[in-house]
Amino acid sequence: MTAESTPALVQSADTDGPAQAGPSAARGPRARNTKAYLQYVAGKIAGAVVSLFAVLVTSFFLFRLIPSDPVKQMTGGRRVSAQQLESLRHQFGLDLPMWQQFTNYIGDALTGDFGTSYQFHAPVIDKISEALPATLLLTGTAYVLYTALGIWLGTRTAWRNGSRSDRFNTAFALTLYSVPSFWLGLLLIIVFSVGLGPIPGLFPTGGLESGGETGFAYVVDVAHHLVLPVITLVAVGYAQTLLVMRSSLLDEMGSDYLTTARAKGLRDDVVRRKHAVPNAMLPTFTLMFVNLGHVVAGQILVETVFSWPGLGGLFYSALSVPDLPLVQGLFFVFATAVILANTLADVLYPLLDPRVGR
Repeated sequence: MTAESTPALVQSADTDGPAQAGPSAARGPRARNTKAYLQYVAGKIAGAVVSLFAVLVTSFFLFRLIPSDPVKQMTGGRRVSAQQLESLRHQFGLDLPMWQQFTNYIGDALTGDFGTSYQFHAPVIDKISEALPATLLLTGTAYVLYTALGIWLGTRTAWRNGSRSDRFNTAFALTLYSVPSFWLGLLLIIVFSVGLGPIPGLFPTGGLESGGETGFAYVVDVAHHLVLPVITLVAVGYAQTLLVMRSSLLDEMGSDYLTTARAKGLRDDVVRRKHAVPNAMLPTFTLMFVNLGHVVAGQILVETVFSWPGLGGLFYSALSVPDLPLVQGLFFVFATAVILANTLADVLYPLLDPRVGR
């Protein structure tokens, strides 16, 4: 009988009889790991549910601290009798005691009903649904571009640490990261929309479309409007990703496993691509999911500067009244997107790093 054909039997040191080592024996540790992972996931989901309820409560009280009367703002400064004001307050439920407003709000919100917008006289959920595609188009496009650019440049600068390109890219990223996004947006409008000196106005000052275009011309028109706001978001977003990726890769570059890989004769680009970068991606992976939550949450200041008809611009418009149902609904949607993205990152992280969630 050859060694390959011998049964998979091993003698136990603690027992008199043979113990079979096979798939049934291997299921023990795997089952324990699966159970630990499921407990870890359940804990993260429970934490997310608690956070969402806390956001729901906070969104009710936070915006009622604004020193403004929504009813008077809705009248636009026109002469309105006290009886008419009282009628409007009764119509929107603002004459109810605070505790009753709160219980009504929580009960309706748990069923997906965030009320009716004061200024648009439409269900809040409908206004959010109308503005969501524009936000996803803008922030989603920017997210893909600045994530890819940040990871690529972060890897190159770290691998060439101390070089001229590393110093330039790092300094440039730090500068952009410290620049307020709305200020950068205004600067781009002045230079490339209005025109400055010999530079003509090349792009629209704001909005999603010019109007009247159809088919392929409409796609080109929307892309033309996207250029400046996307550049604004990419400029700030890529800098953050680059700095995190660079720092993570620098921490890995002195590791023994990279020295071993080089000693085996692997080329430098193979060592970087297959060994260093996958381990350095873990902190960047977390950042990617945090930024993914902001894709739905939008960029309030950038959308406002460029008059983009998304959730950010809608939030600014609602806050100026204040349109309490719309502000509360948007705040809850923004927070929910971030919480869910972070929870998804927590759930997936143990699959990349087995040390987490044990």
